Amino acid sequence: MTGKLVHATAIAINDHGVLLVGPSGSGKSDLALRLIDRGAVLISDDAVYIEQSSGKALLQAAPNIEGRIELRGVGIIEVPHTKYTAMRMVAEMAAPDERIPSTNLSTNIAGHSVPSVKIAALEASAPLKVEYALRSIIEADIWPMPLPIARPTESPVN
Repeated sequence: MTGKLVHATAIAINDHGVLLVGPSGSGKSDLALRLIDRGAVLISDDAVYIEQSSGKALLQAAPNIEGRIELRGVGIIEVPHTKYTAMRMVAEMAAPDERIPSTNLSTNIAGHSVPSVKIAALEASAPLKVEYALRSIIEADIWPMPLPIARPTESPVN
């Protein structure tokens, strides 16, 4: 596998990749598990490859841990997963600096400028905050879409 290996956890929400970054014990896997319970799909836990493909950063599972997530106090379990998804957002496991942060925050990772948000991972509302942050990025079209999204109100063009 080529690309850059990062210490992180990656999940896909409706085919949009979210990279959860932070130090060991910051709640990345815990937050991923709660997002998975809400419908997200695991890409990789603890180690994520970021590959360049057609101008997009793809989040890929590390082969030796594919489909597995570590649950502190429980062990390593298998969960449904996907092999890769285009990165759309980075969620940093940290308390937000401001109550209402400035818009269009981004971080540079693996040669890409990616929209980012700070999330206190162990707060009960953390999964909802990740979902709302991702939705606001998609709706604002802050970063090019990894795949076109068909909106229900649009009719197909012939």
